[in-house]
Amino acid sequence: MMAPAGRAPVSRQIRGRVMPLENFAIDDSLLEVAPAHVSDAQAGEVLHRHFGLSGTLEKLGGERDLNFRVLLPDGASRLLKLSHPLENPDVVDFHNQAMRCIALRDPALPVQRVHTSLAGEHFVRVEANGHRMLARLLSFVDGMQLHRVGRTTQTFRRSLGASLARLDVALEGFDHPAARHTLLWDMQHAAHLRPLLAHLEPGQGRALVEQSLDQFEARVVPTMAGLRRQVIHNDMNPHNIIVDADNPDVLRNILDFGDMVHAPLINEVAVAASYHLGHDGDALAPALDVIAAYHQHNPLAHEELQLLPELLRTRLASALCINSWRAQLHPENRGYIHRNSQRAWANLASIAALLRAEIENRILAACSREGRA
Repeated sequence: MMAPAGRAPVSRQIRGRVMPLENFAIDDSLLEVAPAHVSDAQAGEVLHRHFGLSGTLEKLGGERDLNFRVLLPDGASRLLKLSHPLENPDVVDFHNQAMRCIALRDPALPVQRVHTSLAGEHFVRVEANGHRMLARLLSFVDGMQLHRVGRTTQTFRRSLGASLARLDVALEGFDHPAARHTLLWDMQHAAHLRPLLAHLEPGQGRALVEQSLDQFEARVVPTMAGLRRQVIHNDMNPHNIIVDADNPDVLRNILDFGDMVHAPLINEVAVAASYHLGHDGDALAPALDVIAAYHQHNPLAHEELQLLPELLRTRLASALCINSWRAQLHPENRGYIHRNSQRAWANLASIAALLRAEIENRILAACSREGRA
């Protein structure tokens, strides 16, 4: 992390030794510093004062923000989100404006919506326990998070790929002054994650992660400047996808725009597909459903598709590095931080067992069958 002007680089005490992160080219402070502590009563006061609502609050998990489900007297629900105290207001506005853009350009797409405050604002500045934060009210759709579904069907995976393609089509050309903010979860910066390898247990697993970063630097980095770019969601993981509880093939909502960045479009596909690699049998087949359906609705160039073997592994390697580091910084939130780690380890092992040429050929073949390759 580059130290702001007038400040010395920061070092952090981890496992009894100091780990310097000053060589990071990106600001990781939102992941390093824990969220503020806000009680249900304090959150309820913010809700009432600024949004004119009262209801029963249920605290939900979150990586950077505080999230409260609000059950209103009429049975409807909302999500009250209190930003991390270090969050940049411009970045919050970026998230809000992106959601508004999608709602305007593709109103039928099931994505989270922004509700305004009593003053007509999309976020308000509040203070609780001495922390200054930004409060937002978002939609909340009942259903089941995808991670609770044992195995997804081809029907759902193709629906997800198509919906993600529609989301990116809706965001095409959208821009914002904060769209190019730097984020640790942005795969463009995966080469900066090497110091975090120290937080992985030595052995075959860590070797796979390191090998994945090697391949990213060798094959992806040299081509990155020429890739098509736009604003992307960048975090289509199973905790951010709500499906119908009675019919899990039905996508009900896409959540959490907090990792949005301006980045290569193909990164969007890699992030989403990495969560659908199988653990046994044909490990690649489920991910191909997502990729091919996306390609059908938002065609990808040949040179973009050729990078997916590396990008799939890079996303998994990035998640394992970042989550292992953050779990040591915030042991009280370890369960939430590692919510996808077991799946990531299994998926990385599955794809690493395949020949790179086989992965590329099968991706190209799957997309060719859609008639858009």
